[in-house]
Amino acid sequence: MTAAERRASLGLAGIFGLRMLGMFIILPVFSLYAEQLPGGADHTLIGFALGAYGLTQAILQIPFGWLSDHWGRKRTIYVGLLIFAAGSFVAALAQDIHMVILGRIIQGAGAISAAVIALTADLTRDEQRTKAMAIIGISVGATFALSMVVGPVLGRAIGVPGLFALTGVLALAAMAVVRWIIPAAARNHSSAAQEAGGFAAVLRNPDLARLNFGIFALQGVLMALFVVVPFELRSAGLPAAKHWEVYLPVMLGSVALMVPPMIVAERRGRQKGAFLGAIAVLLIGEIGLVLGHNVSAITASLLLFFAGFNLLEAALPSLISRTAPPGAKGAAAGVYSSMQFLGSCVGGVAGGFISQRLGAAWVFGFCCAVTLIWLTASWRMRVPRSDRTRSYPVPRLDPKRADGLSRKLADVPGVREALVLAGEGVAHLKVDSARFDEQSVLELIAGET
Repeated sequence: MTAAERRASLGLAGIFGLRMLGMFIILPVFSLYAEQLPGGADHTLIGFALGAYGLTQAILQIPFGWLSDHWGRKRTIYVGLLIFAAGSFVAALAQDIHMVILGRIIQGAGAISAAVIALTADLTRDEQRTKAMAIIGISVGATFALSMVVGPVLGRAIGVPGLFALTGVLALAAMAVVRWIIPAAARNHSSAAQEAGGFAAVLRNPDLARLNFGIFALQGVLMALFVVVPFELRSAGLPAAKHWEVYLPVMLGSVALMVPPMIVAERRGRQKGAFLGAIAVLLIGEIGLVLGHNVSAITASLLLFFAGFNLLEAALPSLISRTAPPGAKGAAAGVYSSMQFLGSCVGGVAGGFISQRLGAAWVFGFCCAVTLIWLTASWRMRVPRSDRTRSYPVPRLDPKRADGLSRKLADVPGVREALVLAGEGVAHLKVDSARFDEQSVLELIAGET
């Protein structure tokens, strides 16, 4: 990775991490906290409070993704972070379960995941994108691990309202990361023919549909599980204050299990096998939760579940960015992110509803069924090839001139996509070697000197 790609990947991972902390940090403590609020005796409302965040995320990811394609990635991210912070402060001031739900709905309206994924695709070359997405995925996994450990501790120290307020402050801090760390970039342009189709092409693509269902299933089973896992640990004899003793080794162990297969799959071109294997491991972990009722069995099952979960969290956005039509990466990321958070909403509500009426074992069984359907649907998935990129030094340009040069380069015969990084002095081109007119590219770049 170039210095600019590393900086962009780490910065965007930081934004994702700070924002996802707002969703994850309450998971290990929220059900037990909400149970004490007016209206919190109903597990369905607890599940909806967990999943309400995903409802508005699901509705608004596509508009935010489209907006980022036309208005700019960074501007869109700023607006989303402000909305998320506002919702966090509303939830912090809530006095009953219904006000918490309102705060979670406002939090979810800051739907920037699509814009962040699209910006990652803009700022990284195709052959480096899986690394960039893996960095983001690892940041999400690390955030989850931190949340599972720190959540119960901070919950005792500042309370769940304090956790909500903290996430609002972190969202504002993420705006500084966008401003000062993320490199400036022109939009990634492709030829007019490749720009055509746009959103319709995203909806018609069967491989994108499989990936979108995958993130729906992954987030759905996660939320459903965490409606009941805290209660199961308590029933197994582990008090809430000690739940971190389960979550810490689970998170550390799952990351250690996830990294080697991801590296091997990338080096040997076996991404599909690793992908299907991760879904299978996810399913085995869920089956373990159906069968195991003591702390050791629950811990072992969660370890398997999160080993698969972390690998899939890294793989899915990378596959989306590589499969999406060149001119509609923001729209494709929007659909993907909408399905991600729709899964969170449906999973939370379904988990609460099933738990209230049938019990925890049926929630785990529901998760097994959803994961099995996903594994079956993914069997025919095609993994897109990783395009090679040619890079050329260019004069340092302001964003407007960089965007104009990107457009011109995209129209050169044999160029599939073109991106000029403003301020970084480099142009990245995806090319068809058989048709590529390098001389025209060099002339266009020389004309900017």
